[in-house]
Amino acid sequence: MAVEIEAKMKVESLEATVTKLKSVGGERVGDFEEVNAFFDTEDRSLLAADEGLRLRTAKNVETAVEKYILTFKGPRLHGKLKSREERELDVGNAKDAERFLGALGYKKVLAFEKKRTKWKLAGCSIELDTLPHLGTYVEIEGPDEETVMKVREQLGLEKTPIIKSSYIAMLMAYLQDQNRPDRVVTFATK
Repeated sequence: MAVEIEAKMKVESLEATVTKLKSVGGERVGDFEEVNAFFDTEDRSLLAADEGLRLRTAKNVETAVEKYILTFKGPRLHGKLKSREERELDVGNAKDAERFLGALGYKKVLAFEKKRTKWKLAGCSIELDTLPHLGTYVEIEGPDEETVMKVREQLGLEKTPIIKSSYIAMLMAYLQDQNRPDRVVTFATK
């Protein structure tokens, strides 16, 4: 079973983290513009089981190459970091994948844009994310909690609170608090 282990922290600005990544030998992978669409059944059976089904379109800003990734996320596992089973599958295009999911009884419940810069450091993936309404975040994903926490310390983020909530949960809470019916969240709707 593939398990995603990550620490997510909200930061005021990504500049300090970029500076720190450069100074400790981080390797910049690239900039991406993403659209993340989440699907569930009419009765929200995935949400009830603490599971998720996501279709991500990730466009490399420099090359304009797009990748389409279908991801299943299992229930959260116990631990101080956000950990859960994760299964991913590359698909040919987003439209066909959406039709396929629809034929299986899944409908899109929320889609949102995200700007992401990817880095690598000490066996971890570091993602610098900007989301409409939510702001800027640093995610550190690695092979185990100890490695993730060491990289977090290397980046000077050890005192920054870890957030276990997913972006979709945070966006849905924001939209509900604002009494907004949006189901597609873009930077233009900020």
